[in-house]
Amino acid sequence: MAEGWARKLHPGRIDACSAGIEKHGIDPLAVKVMSEAGVDISAHQSKLLDELDDLDFDYVVTLCDHAKESCPLFPGNAKMMHHGFDDPKTMTESLAPDHVRIAPYRRVRDEIRQFIDKLAHKIG
Repeated sequence: MAEGWARKLHPGRIDACSAGIEKHGIDPLAVKVMSEAGVDISAHQSKLLDELDDLDFDYVVTLCDHAKESCPLFPGNAKMMHHGFDDPKTMTESLAPDHVRIAPYRRVRDEIRQFIDKLAHKIG
């Protein structure tokens, strides 16, 4: 969701690419709530950090505590930042059906949007 917001709200200012320490695929409920907000992330792919080795980062931002604890050091001058968000998938995986699970996804989507806006202004 963060990559989608960065690309939608701040193209040219934030060149975002997301990756994780594990591949899980794109969460269909994340795609749905982002679509509701006018952001299409359906073509995004789950990537591992190793797949981005050839990129030089200015900032590395972790968005969950597990990633912060497991995130490797990055070479170069990348500034490390952390802002933790709830994981709506983990919070709701025992619930069914999707219409019951959707509210936390919407809340986290909106929180991430606010964070991306603040980040864009912070990094200039």
